[in-house]
Amino acid sequence: MSAAALDALNREIAGCRACPRLVEWREQVAAEKRAAYRDWTYWGRPVPGFGDPRAELYVVGLAPAAHGGNRTGRVFTGDRSGDWVYGALHRAGYANQPTSTDLDDGLRLTGAYIGAIVRCAPPDNRPTREERAACMPFARRELDLLGGARVVVALGAYAHDAICDLVGLRPRPKFGHMAEAALPDGRTLLDSYHPSQRNTFTGKLTQEMFDAVFARARELAAGA
Repeated sequence: MSAAALDALNREIAGCRACPRLVEWREQVAAEKRAAYRDWTYWGRPVPGFGDPRAELYVVGLAPAAHGGNRTGRVFTGDRSGDWVYGALHRAGYANQPTSTDLDDGLRLTGAYIGAIVRCAPPDNRPTREERAACMPFARRELDLLGGARVVVALGAYAHDAICDLVGLRPRPKFGHMAEAALPDGRTLLDSYHPSQRNTFTGKLTQEMFDAVFARARELAAGA
C-alpha cells in the first residue's frame, strides 16, 4: 500500500503546475539547456521523491538543481551535490552504488528515501514563501507514507526549518551540523550542512563530516 501510494503521490508531484514562476523557469531551463547537456531531453517538471518505501531514513533537501534534478528527473541526480549525497549513502550502506547520473543508471536505495521541500528548480535556488507553502503538503504526505522512517536528515537550514514547521515543532530548534531534535511524532530530526559547492569547496563540509551524519542516522534508526 505504501509503495502504491508513494507512486501515486509522485505522479501527482510530477504533474503539478501550481506556481507560475516556477513553471516558467523550469521549462525555460529545459528548453534553453546548458551547452554540456545540449543532447539531453530535460525532465523540466517537478521532481518526485526517490527510494525505498520501507525506508528507515528520510533525507530532505531544498529543491532540485536547474541542470541536476530538473534535467534528469531524479532528486540529487546529475550535479555535484548529488555526487556527495549518493556517495555518502553508498558508504553508509543505503545505496547500491556511489553515483547517480540519470533515471536508468541502476541506482537503488535500501532503507532510505529522498525528497525535497520545493519540487521545482527555483530561480537563483530561492523559492518564495508562497511557493514553499504550495509545495509543503507534498513533503507532509511523503513523510506520512514513510511510516517506518524514524530519522529525518535535513540537508541545510532551509530543510530544517521546513520540517519543523511541517510537524509543528515549537519553539523551532536551532539548526547546526549534527544537531538532533525530537519531533512530536517520535522521529528524530538530524541536521547536516547542505552539500552545496559553497560548503564543500570551502571545507565547511568535508566527506568525513557528511559520513558522520549518516553513521549517526544508522544508530538512531536502530534505537541507539
